[in-house]
Amino acid sequence: MAAMSVIGIDFGNESCYIAVAKAGGIETIANDYSLRGTPSCVAFSPKNRILGVAAKNQMVTNMKNTVFGFKRLLGRKFNDPYIQKELKHFPYKVEQRPDGGIGIRVNYLGEDNVFSPEQITAMLFTKLKEIAVNALQTPINDCVISVPSYFTNAERNALLDAAGIAGLNVLRLMNETTATALAYGIYKQDLPAPEEKPKNVVFVDFGHSSLQVSACAFNKGKLRVLATSSDPQCGGRDIDMALADYFCQEFITKYKLDARKNQRAFLRLLQEVEKLKKQMSANSTRLPINVECFMEERDVSGDLQRSQMEQICAETFTRFERALRAILHNAKLRPEDIHSVEIVGGSTRIPAVKSLIEQVFNKHASTTLNQDEAVARGCALQCAMLSPAVRVREFSVADVQPYAVRLAWDAAKGEDGDMEVFPAFHAAPFSKMLTFYRKEPFSVRAYYSDQIPFPDQFIGQWQIKDVQPTSEGESQKVKLKVRVNIHGIITVASASLVEKKQDAQNESIEMENTHDNAQGQEAAMDTNGANVDQQNGPENQEEHNDDKKDKTKEKKKVIVKTIELPIDAQTHGYSKHELNTYMEQEGKMQAQDRQEKERADARNALEEYVYELRGKLSEGESLHDFVADDHRSRLVNQLDSLEQWLYDEGEDQHRQVYSDKLSELRTEGEPIKQRRLEYELRPGALDDFALSIQLANKGVDQYKAGDIKYSHLSDNDIQKVSEAAKNALNWLETARQTLAHTPRHQSPQHTIHQIRQEKQTFENIVNPILNKPKPKEKTPPPANPTAGDGQPENTPSDAQQTQEQMDVE
Repeated sequence: MAAMSVIGIDFGNESCYIAVAKAGGIETIANDYSLRGTPSCVAFSPKNRILGVAAKNQMVTNMKNTVFGFKRLLGRKFNDPYIQKELKHFPYKVEQRPDGGIGIRVNYLGEDNVFSPEQITAMLFTKLKEIAVNALQTPINDCVISVPSYFTNAERNALLDAAGIAGLNVLRLMNETTATALAYGIYKQDLPAPEEKPKNVVFVDFGHSSLQVSACAFNKGKLRVLATSSDPQCGGRDIDMALADYFCQEFITKYKLDARKNQRAFLRLLQEVEKLKKQMSANSTRLPINVECFMEERDVSGDLQRSQMEQICAETFTRFERALRAILHNAKLRPEDIHSVEIVGGSTRIPAVKSLIEQVFNKHASTTLNQDEAVARGCALQCAMLSPAVRVREFSVADVQPYAVRLAWDAAKGEDGDMEVFPAFHAAPFSKMLTFYRKEPFSVRAYYSDQIPFPDQFIGQWQIKDVQPTSEGESQKVKLKVRVNIHGIITVASASLVEKKQDAQNESIEMENTHDNAQGQEAAMDTNGANVDQQNGPENQEEHNDDKKDKTKEKKKVIVKTIELPIDAQTHGYSKHELNTYMEQEGKMQAQDRQEKERADARNALEEYVYELRGKLSEGESLHDFVADDHRSRLVNQLDSLEQWLYDEGEDQHRQVYSDKLSELRTEGEPIKQRRLEYELRPGALDDFALSIQLANKGVDQYKAGDIKYSHLSDNDIQKVSEAAKNALNWLETARQTLAHTPRHQSPQHTIHQIRQEKQTFENIVNPILNKPKPKEKTPPPANPTAGDGQPENTPSDAQQTQEQMDVE
């Protein structure tokens, strides 16, 4: 089996891109429509699911069952005010599930089905995985998926669940702007050395539905994210909505038609204003918009200028500028500290966006990167770095955790029950150790402490079990490892009980080493491309000092024993059981899609054969003469009725029905095609045989003329050749006569196969004779009379002989 491929997926709200790391660099994969971008669209029909490009193509005709924009629903509850605001963009039905989650109601296989946004996302991932497998012809498992930097724990967990349902192994959820920064930095040859002042670059990603900005510091071989700023409610689609609303108003005034009352009309208007917006980026002249058969079978038209568009969308541009200014504040940079501003995302093509960047940073926006594919390329690079299957240039990536995270617990006496574990823009991935003194099980809660674009600050709750007092009834020392992992998810990674015992000296040294070793391993395990902060309380410090005292006094030492404690976690995301149920459901839907594809392929194959055969049987076409008149008219009638059947009751039959009908039809059609093929290729086969006979006769004539080439053959041999040639010629002439008198619509008495066999039989007789090699002549030994002095005459001396041999060599 071929080696596994590693891919990067840019999962966008409007479209997705897939990139792959190969020996020659990074490539973006084209889908089955030869497009690099695959729309984030999933549609449902009575027979199957329609995914990607095909789903978008039928959006207007199958509006209620075409789901898009679902990236924004991941990990959220139905009554989330943000979701309620989103719902007005969707023509499909969204409802509340019993657990308060979001359900998307569609008609699939002729019945009502409710899917979660995670399941819909998994369906899209299934399609992306299939595109990659088809393009690369290797199995796909490991991948890195892009995620907006502003996503919270709940949304990140939901995205991982979706990938899990689709059978993808996610090595990392990578922040979109960080992926862009990696794609930019890894090929740069002019980065400052590690000890020099870093090169600061700002990345602006202004996409279809959100805006992300990040400031990064680059040195040779490494990139460090300094800070991020974002606006999840500011994107290209907000410009589309503002323009659509403007034209809605204009059409009410001009035509008395209100597109808001007709979802299909409004969807078409949105598609038209998006095209207009793209044209405006290149033109400052007044541009027209025309929609035929818009509503009530009436056409509408209007026009707009770029300056008007900028006024209509002023609010979006104000929000954009606010996020740009926020990055300077968050990263503590001045415009002059910034080397360049790189832009990606479709909406950065708008001239107003470029001029705002210039105003804020005093620099022209730079377009070094591919605006649509940079994120996918960065993800593919990161995947190659994390996968053991591929070797890549060393490049370390240190990201940040965008929000401040606090931890709360049931406080013991004199304790504060709450602390900030990670301030905003703290490095990630990262671990911190916290020490507690407890006599019984306890729980800790993590939550976001600053403003986040999510209604619920809760991250998770962890119950630390099996904690009990020491034999003296004292509190035990419990260490918690709190971690921002590689996906940007906050978790309590482990809890351990630290026990101390007095013991004999030699034993304790051994135990100490083991303990040190374990700590070393832990540090190595934590590093994972980031720094490690062992946040030890003063208690640990005291422990160190005690050890020092003990060492100097050479007294009994302390054995430190660590016991892992079980943890019960309550966080966002599906349980193992739910995930398994959804994976099973996805598997069944994939099987249904495959079955439907095979059925459609069988129907298409039959339809194609009907058209092809009927076309070739008509007057003047290639098969017309190779079938008798009565047979032809019967066959054409059969083909006509088969076509009629295909569009009536044959519209929706099982695959086998189409296959059987095709086999039946082939038994009629193939012999006709075969007769034509025989007719076309036969002259060549006959001429080849004639040439073979001619060559044999030529050999006989040369022998008779005393040609030295055949002087070693006997009369008997030549007699055999001559007879074989005579018999072959007789057969060939008879065959030519017979074939010339056989009508084209009848099967010939002599097939090409037979002619070639006769030729082969003939050549097997004559070729071994005519190609028989001549016997080698025996050479007599040379006379060698010896001279009087015992030296042979005319024999060169040894020196001469060597000289001659050397010359030959």
